[in-house]
Amino acid sequence: MQHVTLPAVPAIAFLRGSWLADRKLADHLTGQVGSWHGEATFTGQPGSDELAYREDGQLSFGAHRGPAGRSLSYRARADGGIDVSFADGRPFYRLLLSGGGWQASHQCGPDCYQVTGRLLAGDCYTERWLATGPATDYAITTTFRRMRPSS
Repeated sequence: MQHVTLPAVPAIAFLRGSWLADRKLADHLTGQVGSWHGEATFTGQPGSDELAYREDGQLSFGAHRGPAGRSLSYRARADGGIDVSFADGRPFYRLLLSGGGWQASHQCGPDCYQVTGRLLAGDCYTERWLATGPATDYAITTTFRRMRPSS
């Protein structure tokens, strides 16, 4: 898919709604690979500068098979960016969608998490996370495709 720019709406409005999410995981230390398939939703009051993010799905990684999910908080910034926080309020990273692609990082103890994102179409984007540290070396790529309301 071709790299595109964000539609002419605020980034927070672009994200609002439900997305199908497919994730590929690769642990370079153990050689294990896996996948996660589920739904991601960005919810909030219309016109609000905040969204609650929730993902729920099924994880297959090594011998593990089962449900997995997480919650995050997204808050629009005056400069057009979005501050992403963990569910408990700790800062995670800053998301800048306006150029059609973004990069950010998050330091967690000795481990560094770097994300590269890219809009692929008006209803599809990817995030690729690389995690490195003394005992960490893995890559996670997630593709999000907007779910259309059923008619």
